[in-house]
Amino acid sequence: MTYKTARALTRRTLLKTSAMATVGTLAAPSILRAQSSELVIGCAGSHTAWMETIVAPHMKETIGADILFEGTKSSVNLEKMSSNKDAPYLSVVQMDDPVMIQAVEADLLTPITPDAVPNMTDLRTDATHMDGMWCNYVQPWAGIAYNTDKTDGVASWSALWEPANAGQIIIPSLQNTEGMWTLMSAAMLGSGLPFSEAQYEIDAAFAKLEELKPNLLTVYSTMSQAFNLLEQGEISMLSGNFSSYTLPRKAEGVPVDLAAPAEGIFAMPSGICLVKGGPNPELAQAYVNEMLGPVMQAAIADFASSVPANTTVTAGAVVPEGVQIYAPDWAFVASNRAEWIDRFDKLMAL
Repeated sequence: MTYKTARALTRRTLLKTSAMATVGTLAAPSILRAQSSELVIGCAGSHTAWMETIVAPHMKETIGADILFEGTKSSVNLEKMSSNKDAPYLSVVQMDDPVMIQAVEADLLTPITPDAVPNMTDLRTDATHMDGMWCNYVQPWAGIAYNTDKTDGVASWSALWEPANAGQIIIPSLQNTEGMWTLMSAAMLGSGLPFSEAQYEIDAAFAKLEELKPNLLTVYSTMSQAFNLLEQGEISMLSGNFSSYTLPRKAEGVPVDLAAPAEGIFAMPSGICLVKGGPNPELAQAYVNEMLGPVMQAAIADFASSVPANTTVTAGAVVPEGVQIYAPDWAFVASNRAEWIDRFDKLMAL
C-alpha cells in the first residue's frame, strides 16, 4: 500500500486549510436492498490513506456499502452535524473524544447498541462511552515526531524549548485535538507538576507557550502539510504527532521517527459514532459493526500503528515500555476549549 502525502512545500507555503478527500462510488447491489448503498462518513483528513485502501474495499465486499469519505478536523465534523441537524447527510462520524462530548450535549448522536452492533461487546471496557453514545475503535499514542537526519532523538518535552531549535518547531493549533499535547506539556513544564495535575494549571501552560514562540516556524491546522516539512528536513520536530501517522511513514523509509519523551506520552482518542437521523441507519450500524470487528480492527491497527479496541485482536502498535501514557480530563477540556482556542490564537499569532 502507498501512503499518500501532500505535495512538496517550502517553508513559506504552508497552507492552513482542511484536507478533503472522497472515494468514488461503484454501481453494485447492496445487501440492504431497501436502502441506497451510499454512506457518507466524516473522518480525520490524516486517516484518508487507510480509509481508502483498507476500509472502503472491505465495506464494499462485506456490507455492500459505497463509502464517501469527508476528511477534515473533528471540530469541522461537529460543525457539519450541527448545521445539518434537521437534515443530516453524514451517517457515521469518526472523531475525537472531546468533540464527541460536545456532540452528545448538542443531541447530535444516536446510541450504539449491542443488538445492532454486536462487535461492541468485545471492546475494552474503557472503549465505550456515555452508555454507547460512541466507541473508541483504535488508540494511537502521541509524542514528538522528529526528522532523523537532523536529530538523534527527543528525550524530553523540554527539547521543544531549547534555543538550538529556534525556527525548527511546528506545533498544532488547539483547534486540532493533538494540539492539547503541547498545551499539557507546557503546563507540566511550567508548573513542575505531573501531567495528571498539571493539566489544570492553564495559566502556567500559556506562560510557557509564550516562551516557545522564538522556536516556532508556524502553527498548523492541517497536519499533513506540516508533516511534509518535517519529511523534507525544513524543521526538526513536530509536536504532538501520533503513531498512526509517523510510524507508517518511517516504515516506508522516510527519515522520521516518533519520540516518547521521558515525562510521558498521550493516548489519542479515536472514536466512532452514529449521527442522529442520518441516512441509511441500518447500513450505518453495519459499518460501525465492521469497524469494531476483528478483521478491520487488526487491519487498521497494523496499518496505522495503533492499539486495537477489540480484545480478541492482537495487532498494531507496540507502546513504548517504561513510559507513562496519559489521557486528559476530557470533560474539563470540552468545557474550556473554546476559551483556550481564542487565547491560543491571540498568543501564537506569528
